[in-house]
Parts: sequence; structure tokens; C-alpha cells
Amino acid sequence: MYALIDGNNFYVSCERVFRPSLNNIPVVVLSNNDGCAIARSNEAKALGIKMGAPWFQIRHLQESAGLVALSANFALYGDMSDRMMSLIGGLGHTQEVYSIDESFVELSGIPGDLVERGHRMRERILRWTGLPTCIGMGATKTLAKLANHVAKTAERKPGSYPPHLAAVCHLGALAAHELQAVFAATAVTEVWGIGPRIGRQLQEAGVSTVQELTQLDPASVRRRWSVVLERTVRELQGLPCIALEDCPPAKQEIACTRSFGQAVTELQPLEEAITSFASRAAEKLRRQDSLAAQILTFIRTSPFRADRQYSRSILVPLERPSSDTAVLVQAALAGLHAIYRPGYKLAKAGVMLLDLCPTSLVQEELALAHDPPPDRSRLMAALDSLNQRYGRGTILMGSGGTGNQPKLWTMKQERRTPRYTTRLADIPVAAA
Repeated sequence: MYALIDGNNFYVSCERVFRPSLNNIPVVVLSNNDGCAIARSNEAKALGIKMGAPWFQIRHLQESAGLVALSANFALYGDMSDRMMSLIGGLGHTQEVYSIDESFVELSGIPGDLVERGHRMRERILRWTGLPTCIGMGATKTLAKLANHVAKTAERKPGSYPPHLAAVCHLGALAAHELQAVFAATAVTEVWGIGPRIGRQLQEAGVSTVQELTQLDPASVRRRWSVVLERTVRELQGLPCIALEDCPPAKQEIACTRSFGQAVTELQPLEEAITSFASRAAEKLRRQDSLAAQILTFIRTSPFRADRQYSRSILVPLERPSSDTAVLVQAALAGLHAIYRPGYKLAKAGVMLLDLCPTSLVQEELALAHDPPPDRSRLMAALDSLNQRYGRGTILMGSGGTGNQPKLWTMKQERRTPRYTTRLADIPVAAA
């Protein structure tokens, strides 16, 4: 038995914890450089604002509908997520943090009324963090994900499902006829793992609801579509096929990319940006105890502007796999110098660490040209510790520029709220 706990409109809910004045009014959180909506309150959804809607297309709603738009505050969202996840872990035996606002919990063997337990957990999360959540439960992870969709929809749209399924939905506790009614009322495109393309193919084949999908023969599904969809059908039929990942697997590649707040035309700010991106990627690499054997650097102009277009990338192999920030930055800058051309208004750049391997894998070779590089793992650990304690960018590579100077390439975040929980100067003060 599994449960999926999901924060409702998570980014917006985090903002509302510290700004109650935003309650009951339409709110959207914007992406990097305030480009498009990546989170919407229920009131914003009621205005017809779609996920990913460009800001320039909906900004008129500020005047006509009182829409409030905020820049993404990822430091706040990450910290609030950690607090929520620490509470969710008490719901069951093991936990898989699936995303910043979603977590699976394994419930097998837990006695008592699981629906009541879910309501108590939901109330605790709301009381201790201020974040509203919904909980779905089922015999498989796919059924738990589907139950979570039912719980959220029943709460947000009364009448779409029976009212007792709102907020906490346990599909395993429903009678057979109730379960089939829920499946019949749910579109097949709402199933976890079924994207638009497969959804269209299923609908063309006469499968438009979850009920119809569960009635398919898994072996036939595999022959006609794929083993992945076969697994989904078996999960919907109650056969667990997807295990809980209480220890997330190491990433196979690590990327750090950003769109610039304004066009960049000179090499120096590009060097600063690439240095920052490579340094951040190196920190993530060390966090999972991995080494990178290749690094990709890319730059490009904006395809949405009527300017001269330019887009180039280059793959730089390393002499030996490394997680040393200096080594990775040097390789990334070498790639940048090879692909940079003056005269273009560049809008985005980034680095990707590829061909990752664990630190336990040691590469040995004859030192024909020069001696092996010194082991600087302790220096890198100290670097990470200081940046974690005093804030990202406390210690930088020299090519990253000085931390107290404004950067041309930094993101546009004109509407960002304070970092209420991660920065001492931004801690709210209650006046008597």
C-alpha cells in the first residue's frame, strides 16, 4: 500500500504562508527571468491561465482581475519542501521524495483507518508549515498517484467526484462499484506516465477513461504500444511493478543552464556565467560522489527575437574523470573560447557534466607527460562547506568575478519576495 502526498499549488502556497494577504486572490509564480507562469493559485486557474502561459500574454489581468505575479523564490521553496518532507516521513515506513512537492510513502502493515491517518497527517502539515496538501492512497504507486489526482480535483471542483474523496482519497477502501465509477469519471490522460502522444493514440483506439484502460490485456498493450504502458496497466489493475526508491539513484548527467536577464555580447560576462554554472554543477557532482569525464558548453541567442541567430555547443573530454571545480571550470572555459563569436546578442548559456562515474572507479595510466594531479578533495569539501554555510557564491573561482558586483547575466527577478527562512536579514518580524 502506497500514499502520495502532494503540496497544493506548492510555490503559491509557500508565498501565502508569509503573505496571508495573497489568500483568495489570483496569484502566479513566474519562471526564470519572469518569463512564464510555473505555478497558479486556484483563483488564477479560474481565470483561464494555463501552465506555462507567457507573462506578456496575461499581464493585463493585473488591472482587470487583480492578478498578482511573483518571481520564483527557489531558496524559500526548497526550505519549505524540506520541512514538509520531514513531516511526511512520519506517515509510513519508508519514503521516496519524488519532487519538490511530492512524496511517496509505503504504508503496508500499518493498522487502523488509513483515511483517518491521512487526514491527521494533512492537518499536522498545515498546522506546522502552513502548506495545504492532498493525499492519495492505492495498492500501487500509479494508483496512489491517481488517487491524489482524485483527492485534489474533488476538493477544488466539488461535484466532479464524491465529496468524501476530497483531500484524502483511498482507492483501496472503496467498494468495487465506487472504484469503477471513479475510473469511469477519470480521463485516461490523467494517469501517471501517459503523455499527450500516447493519450491521443489510446483515445483513437477507443480508450478514453481509466476504466477502459484497466480492461485492456497487458500483453496486448505491450505488443501494440510498449512495455512501459504495459506496466502502467498492470499497476492500475493492482499489481505493483514500480518499486519505492527510498534512496534516489545517482544522476547520469548534471546540467546548469540559465537564460540571461539581458542580452550578453561580450566575452567577459560570458566567462563569469560559465564559471558560475560549472562551479554549481561541480558542487552537485560532489554531492552524489561522482566524477565527470566530459563537459559540454553551449551558448545561444533567443529564437524569439528578430536578431542574428547563433547557437553552438562543444564537448570537451577531460584527461581523467574529475570533480575538481578548477578542472571543470577550465574545461568549460576552453569550450566557450572555442565557440564564442562576437557580434551576437546571446540570451542563454550553460554547462552539462557527462559520462559520470562513481568516485570509487579509479582510472590508472602511465604518467608519460606529467605527474598525476594532486588530490584536492579536502579543498573541495571545504569550498562546499563554506558556500553552504555562508551562502552560494561566498567563495568563487577568479574567472567568476567578485561576488559584490552586479552581473549582466544574472536572472531578472524583479518580483521576488524575501527569503524568509534562509536569510537572517529576511526573517519576518512581528510588531507588538
